[in-house]
Amino acid sequence: MSDLIIGCGYLGKRVAARWLAENRDVHVLTRSQNNADQFTQQGMTPVIGDVTQPESLNTLAQQEYGTVLYAVGFDRAAGPSKREVYIDGLQNVLARLKPRCQRFLYISSTSVYGVSDGSWVDEQSATEPETESGEICLQAEQAVRNTFSTGPATGSILRLAGIYGPDRLLRRIEMLRNDDPIPGNPESWLNLIHVEDAARVALAVEKQRNPASLYLVCDNQPPTREEYYRELARLVNAPEPRFDDDTPAKRTRGLNKRCRNQFVKESLPFQFDYPTYQTGLQTAVEQTDGLD
Repeated sequence: MSDLIIGCGYLGKRVAARWLAENRDVHVLTRSQNNADQFTQQGMTPVIGDVTQPESLNTLAQQEYGTVLYAVGFDRAAGPSKREVYIDGLQNVLARLKPRCQRFLYISSTSVYGVSDGSWVDEQSATEPETESGEICLQAEQAVRNTFSTGPATGSILRLAGIYGPDRLLRRIEMLRNDDPIPGNPESWLNLIHVEDAARVALAVEKQRNPASLYLVCDNQPPTREEYYRELARLVNAPEPRFDDDTPAKRTRGLNKRCRNQFVKESLPFQFDYPTYQTGLQTAVEQTDGLD
């Protein structure tokens, strides 16, 4: 039986690599023929389609899948709105795959929590998003829950903290080296997960006989923004960071919380390779291309 990745980007390609290492038949949905050719060269089977174009997804309804990973990102240059991608696109996929897959993993975001006072959140915390993106993510989560509330197939939501890793640091490193101010309150909390650990959590969830419907995925130690950028500056020999706290309030709502990963650690056979931002940042810097 094949497995399918919808959104084979920064996270998805790492899940794909781990599936390929297990000699699994990996299919990938892509809009681009150029990307399709690259996926073929990497040993995967491309499926040309667009989640926002329902008629392009009919091929999916002709195949049985074991695990489906839905990790679609938002491409501002592509045209469709966030709602069209994250809600309408997801529902287009679910309508075709619900009867044809055994496990569905949906990558969501901690933006669904409307917390701005630095308090802790977990899987049981209220979801009252204060941003449009958070509202859209929450509606998408509900679509997954509704779809897999009955029947033998399982649907699990992975609420990911901010993903970081190799080649996701260059812009901020350039700002640090240029002594440009980092936007945001230096005392607010950041919630992080290294991309490799995020991929490993996804595989751990799919291997559960009865996976939970929700996992909050973050590392062990949320740093303040100042702590994080001080460490990054140290690793790249940049000046100590300066901060611009004049970010518009509407862009910072719901962005000062601390995520707790206790359920992931207790319910999954999983140990973090990068349990803190210090261990993860050092490796990410070492593996980032283009650094002098």
